[in-house]
Amino acid sequence: MPDSKKPMRVLAIANQKGGVGKTTTAINLGTALAAVGERVLLIDADPQGNASTGLGVPRQQRRVTLYDVMMGDTPITEAAIQTALPGLDLIASDADLSGVELELGQMPRRSYRLRDAMERLRIAGTYSYVLIDCPPSLNLLTVNAMTASDAVFVPLQCEFFALEGLTQLMRTVDLVRGSLNPSLEIQGVVLTMYDRRNSLSEQVARDVRTHFGEKVYETVIPRNVRVSEAPSFGKPVLIYDLKCAGSQAYLKLAREVVGRERQRRLAAA
Repeated sequence: MPDSKKPMRVLAIANQKGGVGKTTTAINLGTALAAVGERVLLIDADPQGNASTGLGVPRQQRRVTLYDVMMGDTPITEAAIQTALPGLDLIASDADLSGVELELGQMPRRSYRLRDAMERLRIAGTYSYVLIDCPPSLNLLTVNAMTASDAVFVPLQCEFFALEGLTQLMRTVDLVRGSLNPSLEIQGVVLTMYDRRNSLSEQVARDVRTHFGEKVYETVIPRNVRVSEAPSFGKPVLIYDLKCAGSQAYLKLAREVVGRERQRRLAAA
């Protein structure tokens, strides 16, 4: 069991470029963290609701969603639902969330709606990790997620334009840090869809490690058909096929995340 006194760590899983394995990483990292003994909340902040679908929560069961939390209708502690995996809870999303930006309009603290709501979670101390699956764009939902987070966790596909997309994300992080959340940092970069048979994957991995050094995780997530299949069954890949290469990679990544966080706390003590 996780230490009940462990402070909650909030990570925005973000990349403004689509198709990089962001939601897949949110689902499976959350599952893997729960599997190694952490208490995890996954917040689906994408109106497409793919993280909710991938965790087996059909749309008709999403009676209370992140939309209700951000509009102030529901306390965040009452919006979390249990998933099929012990230790992993979810705040679901649906298409209503796409209207948040328009509905909040010029309301005060509109960029802090999620951060303000999450104060209840920090007080309750239920979770050791909160993962926020961000939309693949810079909008009010992404800004809210980064404003509410301690750090940004970046999935990066091993493909030609990877560094270009990462540069754009860094600019966004700098903007949020400069105006809304001064303590925001990059928690780490994980390479996804890695294909050892493809020389481009290896070249991208070298380039990213050269630019970002220790921020890049040693663990890489391989291109794996079981990882791609799992969401259509409403299951994380660790539940769908624990022994496949993708599942083992996410378990390794979870252990690396926990190890890094332990070192960070020791250094800050």
